[in-house]
Amino acid sequence: MEQFDFSYISNDKLLGFYSKWIKELKARKIIRTNNIVGELGEYLAIEYYNKTPGLPKLQATPISTKSIDAVSNKGERYSIKSVTGKTTGVFYGIDKDSSPEKLFEYVIIVVLDEEYSIDMIIEISWENFLKYKHWHSRMNAWNLSITKKIIKDSKIIFQRKKYQDNK
Repeated sequence: MEQFDFSYISNDKLLGFYSKWIKELKARKIIRTNNIVGELGEYLAIEYYNKTPGLPKLQATPISTKSIDAVSNKGERYSIKSVTGKTTGVFYGIDKDSSPEKLFEYVIIVVLDEEYSIDMIIEISWENFLKYKHWHSRMNAWNLSITKKIIKDSKIIFQRKKYQDNK
């Protein structure tokens, strides 16, 4: 990726770029809200699924849709999480102490590198979500940690060569 030297730009001007950048991402329909990492992951996952033969075609759900971010052409519900580290954001709407109602069929996790390019996309079934979820006490909701074990139990949709070499 091309490097750009921002060091000569004043702090005020640099901060001004942020709002312009957000507006441009929204105009291009890459994001819909100001949640950059989450929205970028949703966009990249849906784009990847839709352009890859053999994968379901996904349609983004309205922003206000609870628990899911996309629906397949077969009606399957997907929650999409993006990570730049090892832990997803939280999944709201699932009680801690009761048997949960099935909110989605699959979780798609988009792992982004430091340049916000896709490192990996994995798909996790509802059953494996229940198996691997962890309670985040501060957020009062569940999340997932990206471990070798969860990757092994997932459907790997995309991964860079460096991951394949480390098996």
